Order: sequence, then structure tokens, then C-alpha cells
Amino acid sequence: MSGLNLLGSLFLFLVGLAVAAAVVLFVLDITQTRSAVRRNYPVIGRFRTLFSHLGEFFRQYFFALDREEMPFNRAEREWIDHVCEDGSDVVPFGSTKNLDPGTPIFANGLFPALDDDERPVPDFIIGPNTRNPYQPGSLFNISAMSYGSLSKPAIQALSRGAALSRCYLNTGEGGVSPYHLEGGCDVVYQLGTAKFGARNDDATLNEDKLRKVCENPHIKMVEIKLSQGAKPGKGGILPGGKVNAEIAEIRGIPEGEDAISPNRHIDASNSEELLDLIHKVREASGRPTGIKLCIGQVGPIVDLLKAIKVRGDASAPDYIVIDGGDGGTGAAPLPLIDNTGLSVREGLPLMDDLLREYNLRDRVKIIASGKLVTSADVAWAFCAGADMVNNARGFMFALGCIQALKCDKNTCPTGITTHNPRLQKGLDPANKAVRVHNYIKNIIKEVEIIAHACGVDEPRQLQREHLLIVQASGRSKPFDKVWDSSRYM
Repeated sequence: MSGLNLLGSLFLFLVGLAVAAAVVLFVLDITQTRSAVRRNYPVIGRFRTLFSHLGEFFRQYFFALDREEMPFNRAEREWIDHVCEDGSDVVPFGSTKNLDPGTPIFANGLFPALDDDERPVPDFIIGPNTRNPYQPGSLFNISAMSYGSLSKPAIQALSRGAALSRCYLNTGEGGVSPYHLEGGCDVVYQLGTAKFGARNDDATLNEDKLRKVCENPHIKMVEIKLSQGAKPGKGGILPGGKVNAEIAEIRGIPEGEDAISPNRHIDASNSEELLDLIHKVREASGRPTGIKLCIGQVGPIVDLLKAIKVRGDASAPDYIVIDGGDGGTGAAPLPLIDNTGLSVREGLPLMDDLLREYNLRDRVKIIASGKLVTSADVAWAFCAGADMVNNARGFMFALGCIQALKCDKNTCPTGITTHNPRLQKGLDPANKAVRVHNYIKNIIKEVEIIAHACGVDEPRQLQREHLLIVQASGRSKPFDKVWDSSRYM
């Protein structure tokens, strides 16, 4: 009997506590002025905020269809997870993909190239006239992700996975960290607008620092980032909560303060100054040097190509990375993410056409970047003019990303974009390196399957004639018939 009395007392206490809490919340809500909903509907108005936060979770796991979620749908995420586990590359019954207007279809040939044929891979060299020309080992590589935006174990996994796959790893604009180099892979050193790791205090280039960084033999190329697809016209943003002592030292910035890069290189305000910067970087590093940009206005790009022709083809960047306006990032203003810059679907063929118009296509290699996470996306890029393809978010899924959309909060539940040691423990670099390797291996395998179906020996032989685009009528047209770069001029 005494036990029942104790339970009854406990129940009454909890009820009283709940009533007291409700009264406190009622008073707080009815007296505050920030939220009209809570003031008009005290206590119960708080459920709106709760349900708004939970809605993202319920949509992702219960209500969104396989191909409708953004920015990456469930079908794409599950396909990546499947190939990362080295699962079967076949599916049963039929396609679930809708052929909406704009969907690319590959034009298979009457006589496909046999998959089992041995074919010599043609030499592909970037910067043949530099002191250290580079021959990439893979046509699919890891795009820019900095230590700071990503955690230590995430970068370690990418470095080890890249080494297993003979692909390169781009450092992102946060500078070269020990973890990018740890796995022994090829590394592309990205110089963002703040030039972390090779900067003077005013964000101009320090050639001595650059020269010292590039003494490491694993650094194969340098990439000057002019703009990023997710935030063209805006420099990188790393919240101060992520700027720990180690990251501050690598970047050369104060610990605990927001790392906000200038929205352009302050020593490159026009075409002539940009070509000067490219020359300085190439001479100091001894490495092939390229630029990365998201295309918007075409006129300034034409001016740059004209300036190159005046100076001579040798002054051109050794490669150009074309990022799409729908590219990814850990933090950026919404108007730039949603409304600024051409997608890679337009920017890539446009740059290919411009380089051909100025007879620079053989001199300058093109690398496509921006939301190209599946083998079909990568094969499309080769048809549209790419020599290689970079990707970042696909590799985040390979690391275990669940698209929780917490990249800027330092609370990433998978340990990928957080510097919280407790959360990082869940990410095992050795295990994830194998997933990274499997992702690269299977992407390349499937792109080769598409190339062979189109009747060519290898992906770089894919042309625009191998691509059809679905029209509003439901019928498809050859890519060349629907693409016209002159409308951008």
C-alpha cells in the first residue's frame, strides 16, 4: 500500500511541476513581443516551432517520394550508398525516372564497343610546359573541401580513399593541412580569395610561402578560385566556432573568429591583373595553374580570352574548372545559393564553345564541377565538353552524410562537418576510405559502360552527338540542335 501512495505522490508532483511550467511559459509568452503567435496563443504556440523543426525530419524519412527531395533525392543518395558498399550495379524491373523536359538521354550506337576489349588510354597531361607537368590518374576526382569546413577524420578518409583510387584531392580554400597529405594522394592546392597558407596580411599573394608549400611532391596543381557555384561573388565563410587553434595556424588567421574571405582576389581586379596572378602562381609553385569559376556574365570572360590572345597562348591558365550555380557549400547567403550563376548544364558547354572560338581549347583543359554525383551526370559532362569531372557532395555521401543540413552548425551527426570530438568518433577514416574508393571505382566503371554503349572506347571520346535532350513535347532532340551559345553573347 505504501508503494501505491509513493507512486501517487510522485504522479501528483509531476502534474504540479507540469502545471507550474505551463504557467511560467504562459507568463513568458504573453509578455514577450518577438513572436505574435506565442503572444496570441501562449504555450500551444510553441508547438508550431517544434513541428517546423521536426517537419524536415518527417519529410526526409516518411513523406518525400524517392525522386522529389532536395537538394539530393533519396534515389540518388541510396544509389551512392549502394555503390560505396560495392553492391551490384544492376536493378530489377525497370526505371522509375520520369523523362521530364531537359532530361539528357545517351544515344547508344548500333555497334557498341566491347567492354572486354583492351584499349590503350591516351596520354592526358595538364600544363605540359610547366616545370612539373601533371598526368592525372583518374578522370573523376575529389572537389574542393577544406579542413575546417570538414573534420579531421573526414579529410583523412578522403586522402586515403583518393590514394587507393589514384585520383586527386582538392584542398579547398582552407590551405594545405597535414590530413590532406596524410594518405599520400595527389593534391590540388586551392588558392581562394584569402589565399590561406600563401598570403600576406592584406590577402595578396606571398610567393615565398607558396613556393615553400609546393615543395611537397604530393601537390600536383594549384587552383585559383575566382568564384564558387554556391556563392558566386561572395568569399568563403567559416564560422568562428569551427576555427580552432590548428585551423587558425594553417590558415594564418585568429583563433575563434569568423574566417570570411574577400569576395574577389584583391590583386586581380581585371583580366590583365588576373593573368599576372596566374603567372606569379605558376612561376612560384612550378605547378600547372588553373582557375575555378561559376559563369554569370559572359562579357568579362570574353575579355579574358582576348587578353590571353594578345599576350600569347602561354599566358592562359592550364585548366579551367567550371562550377555550377547549384553547387554546394557549408554556409552561404540564400539569394546566392538560389538565384545566382549559371548551372553547370549551361556553363560547361558555353566555356567549351568560347575556348574553341578563340582557338584555346587544346591549350586549356576543362574540368566540370557542381552536383555531378552519378555516373550519368559524369557521362553527360564528358559529352558536353569536360576533360575531367570533380565532385564534392557525392563524396560527402560516401563518408556517410545523411543530408541533415547542419553543415554550418558544428553539430553534424555523422562527424563530417563538425569539430566536436564526440561526434567525430563516429567517423572511422579507414572504413570510409574504402567507401570513397568504391565510389570512384564504380562511377568510372559505369561511365565507361555508357561510353561503350555509345560506340566509343573511353569517356573522353564522348561528344555532343552522343547526347539527346527531352523536350516539352516528350520527344528528344540532339544536344547540338537545342544548344546555342550565341544567345549568351
